Parts: sequence; structure tokens; C-alpha cells
Amino acid sequence: MSRSAWAAGTLAALAAGVLGYGAGHEGSPVPALVQQARTGFANWLPGTRQPSSVPARVPAKATGPVVYYQDPDGKPDYASEPTRMADGRDYRAVRASEDVRFDEPDEAEAMPDPGHGDMAKGLTTMPASARKVRFYRNPMGLPDTSPIPKKDAMGMDYLPVYEGEDTDDGTVKISPGKLQRTGVRTAVAERRVLSMPVRAPGAIEEDERRISVIAMRTDAFIEKVEAVTTGDHVHKGQPLLRLFSPEMNAAAAQYLTGIGYEGARRRLENLGIPPEVIDEIERSRKVPATITWSAPRDGVVVERNVSDGMRAKSGDTLFKLVDHSKVWVLADVTERDLAAVAEGQTATVRARTFPDRVFTGAVTRIYPHLAMATRTARLRIELPNPNGDLRPGMFADVTIATGSAKPVVAVPDDAVIDTGTKQVVLLDRGEGRFEPRPVRLGTRGDGYVEIRDGIAAGDRVVTSANFLIDAESNLKAALQGLSEPKPDPRPQAAAEGKAP
Repeated sequence: MSRSAWAAGTLAALAAGVLGYGAGHEGSPVPALVQQARTGFANWLPGTRQPSSVPARVPAKATGPVVYYQDPDGKPDYASEPTRMADGRDYRAVRASEDVRFDEPDEAEAMPDPGHGDMAKGLTTMPASARKVRFYRNPMGLPDTSPIPKKDAMGMDYLPVYEGEDTDDGTVKISPGKLQRTGVRTAVAERRVLSMPVRAPGAIEEDERRISVIAMRTDAFIEKVEAVTTGDHVHKGQPLLRLFSPEMNAAAAQYLTGIGYEGARRRLENLGIPPEVIDEIERSRKVPATITWSAPRDGVVVERNVSDGMRAKSGDTLFKLVDHSKVWVLADVTERDLAAVAEGQTATVRARTFPDRVFTGAVTRIYPHLAMATRTARLRIELPNPNGDLRPGMFADVTIATGSAKPVVAVPDDAVIDTGTKQVVLLDRGEGRFEPRPVRLGTRGDGYVEIRDGIAAGDRVVTSANFLIDAESNLKAALQGLSEPKPDPRPQAAAEGKAP
């Protein structure tokens, strides 16, 4: 008996026993089962002609609920709701029963041999993909590869990288299902004007140029103080007090006698006598018993240090007036933000007393010294205050609009991956391919960041799930340029009789 005939007889006997046992338990006719077994195993006998072709499977109709909607042209563009393209075509509904794979197959799959019939189903297996493993990469995304399977320091297996998985042009490919699952979103790099607001605390102060002090330049006696008190608003030329001064009277008499006319008038001016008083002496040709002192400007009386009948010594401050029609806001800007601030920039001020009102002014001065304790620089903002609502001493929140009015190439802040030593964006090349591109950043503002080098206006970048793509596709290795792994030195060392 030949070896092939013996094998066929053995298999037939085993099949008959199995089918007989099944017939006794399920009630199936034994002859029919035996005949079915003979027909099936006949195809396995040597020299038996196998069917030349297998009828093509008819795709089943899609059933189940709609999972998502896909671009009608099959592009990797998805939507969770019914969507329509610009040309009027509707997105295609993808149902639960359709063959949607979210991951690439990593292991061999069992497939039936089409030439062996139903009895051979499950007895023969073959790989689902003939792809060849190029090397194995670190599971944590580190730029470390191995030509053979291995584990990292934490016991995690290195991940296989197949041929065609990473391209030579530096791009990486993500399956469409995985893109849909991770919620990848993109945006177009556009030219826009960026405004990076610098915020700082501040306080309202008096304008130093709008302060007037009334003081005597010689001893005098206060005859009468007008009904003016601290907090009153006075106008220029309004009488404040009347006084008597022997030295002023002597200078007025000398002026009237005509002796040294020019010198006598200069002496009256040097004593600080108001010009309207000097004109009245010249017009009336009389030396007044008392001299009326008037306000030199419009303003608010913030100090009154004089009373009726008192003696005022030379240099004593009798009144202090401040014009509040314009005020200063002194803000403290951190050292980090100081480089972005310049004189002339627009600033908005919100006084905490009036949180619903916005006052607009300009930066007029950046003081040259920093406060050592707080590492802040003080700057000055001038604000008009015609109604006097802003009062010195109020706290305020200052916002300074920095940046240039020139449009720059900008992307959303979320599009930038900052590794600490470099900044990278992911360019969307379409068809699920992404290219990591190092960029050089500029100013930030309004949720966008300027790209000074690396991409151009019109490029599409990833703004959502970019860190997931980074981890999934090992972009760090792609950035450094994946090179072929070094050959394993152990076989060569063994051949030479050396220890590995």
C-alpha cells in the first residue's frame, strides 16, 4: 500500500467515526454524512483536480445604525452629522455592518483555503498581509530601534514597523478610521494682524504738570480768606485771600514815584504779585492797603493751610490746586512683557470703581528704572478726564495693545507642539498623511501664534489630537530621519567565536 493511500484511508476512517458519533446525537442519516465526508476528503487526495476558480462573494447590504458620514469621493474626510459638499453632493452614510477598520492588522489572520471546501474551513491558515517587518521601534516614542523583537526597560514590547508604513519623504500615514476616532481637526495658516495684550495693575495719579502751589515770597499778614475750602473747584482769576505785606507796599510806592521804573516793576513781579494787581496799581496810581491773591489756574483745592489773621512766612504753602481735566495712570509691567511695550501704543483702562466703563489713552512714558523688589517697570498713560470721574488713588486694570499692524502668517496656538528645544507643526498632506515641520515662532495674540519660518500661508496644519498623532506615529523619529537599523552583531560574533 502506498503512503498516500494509507493516509487517505486513515483520514476516511477518522471522518467516518466522527460523523457517526454526530449522527447518533443529532439524528442525521449516516449514509449521507459518510458520502459528504468522502466528497470532501476526495479533494485532498494526491492527483485530485482542484477547482480552478471560486465564485466571487456578493457584498452584503449595509445594515445597522449610521456610524458617521464620509466624503462621497472616498477621501479621509468625515462628519458626525449629515453634511453636503460645495457641489451639492451629500456625504455617504457609513453603517455599523460595513467593514470599517480602525486599526491596521498587526497579526496573521485565519483564512480558509478556497480550494478545499467547507470541510477545510479553519484547518488551514495563512497571513493576512505579506508585509515585511523592517524593524521594531520603542513603544514610548523614543528614537530607538531594534532589528529584532525586544522589550524596553519597563517590559513593554517594541512595536513592529512594516515596509511602506513610513515613507522616505518624512511623512507618516494614519488610517482613516483612526483619524475619525481621535477627532483630528485642521486649520489653514492665514495672514492676520496679531495683537498680544499686556495686562498690568495700575493706579490713577495727578498730572504733575497741572499742580499749582500758592506761597508767599516775603512775610505777610492774612487779612481775609475767601469762602474756599479743601475740595472746592476754583477757576483761574477767582479771589482766594487778601493780605498785607510791608515789603510789597514799599515796592509799589517805589513803582509809583517813577524812580527806576523798570526796576520797580521787576521787583513787584519778583515778589509774586499777580499781574492784574500790578496793572491796577499803575492804573489807579495808588498803593493798595491790601493785595488780593487769585487762583492761577482752574482746579480743585487739595490743600488749604491759611486762616484769617495769621502770619504767613516766606515760603509757606497757603493753597495747593490741581487740575484734574487730565490724569495719569501709573502701571507696573513685568520684566518679561517690557520688550513688547513701546511709547505711543494704545492702552485701555478699567477703573475698579467703574468696571463697566472703558477709558482709552496712550503710553507716554516708560520709566528708565526697574523696581528691584518686584522686577517691574513703571509706565505712564495719560487719560482725559473732563467730568472728573477718575480720581487720584483709584486702582485700575490696564491693557496695552502690543504688536504690529502688519499681517503675519499665523496658526492657532494648539497647532504647535513644543518639545522644549524645538517647535513643530503637523502639515496635513491629505490621504491621511502628515508631515512634521519645525517652525520658528514670533509674537502671540488672540489665540494665534506667528510663524516666521517653516510654513507659508495656505498650508493646512493639525490643531486637534496632534499629540496623539505624535505618539501614534513616532514623529520624533521621523523628525530625526529614520535610518535603517544596524544589523544584529550577534550572528557575526558567534561565527567568529567571540562572546556577544
